[in-house]
Amino acid sequence: MKMELEQILPGEIERRSFEIITEELGGKIFPEGQEDIIKRVIHTTADFEYADTMTFSPDAVSSALGALTDRGNTVIVTDTNMTRSGIHKASLEKLGIEAVCYMADPDVAEEAKREGTTRAAASMKKAADMAQKTGKQIIFSVGNAPTALIAIEELIREGCVHPALVIGVPVGFVNVVQAKERIMTVDVPYIVAKGRKGGSTVAAAILNALLYKIDKER
Repeated sequence: MKMELEQILPGEIERRSFEIITEELGGKIFPEGQEDIIKRVIHTTADFEYADTMTFSPDAVSSALGALTDRGNTVIVTDTNMTRSGIHKASLEKLGIEAVCYMADPDVAEEAKREGTTRAAASMKKAADMAQKTGKQIIFSVGNAPTALIAIEELIREGCVHPALVIGVPVGFVNVVQAKERIMTVDVPYIVAKGRKGGSTVAAAILNALLYKIDKER
């Protein structure tokens, strides 16, 4: 049996997609400030499990929005160039926010080799050093490497950095669940996708949802 196609203009596809997401969520209620973020993650993944696994610290959204509107004083640090590339460029430019990924930097590779760690962990240490030297706030976004999330937790406990937000959505099987659970035990604003699921596109979706919130409020 041939399935009928919806007749819809290209510019209306996203709006219709969010209508379908809302319908399929069946009236599920989310805490204030979280609904549009969760729906954008579902829109990106077509995975409704995120409606139950996305976890926010009480101050996550307010802290992130405060940092993103503190013009020129906040840096988004990602663990993959895929996430960095997926962040809405026009919104970043409008807010004067820089997004960086240190994973491919030669000094990060050298540090990882010297310390016997991963480049992901070494790149988070470089970010903490940058924050200490410049006084800038950091939003950490981890969508791939649990070692990056573990390194952030250790840096926070050591007093080396206090990020405005940690997005913890690495994907995989080894130390992924443990890394997510551990970051939720430190005193820091966080958005975490519990369990094994996540990824760079999920991390970018969360950041874009936060950026779009600011555009809507202006």
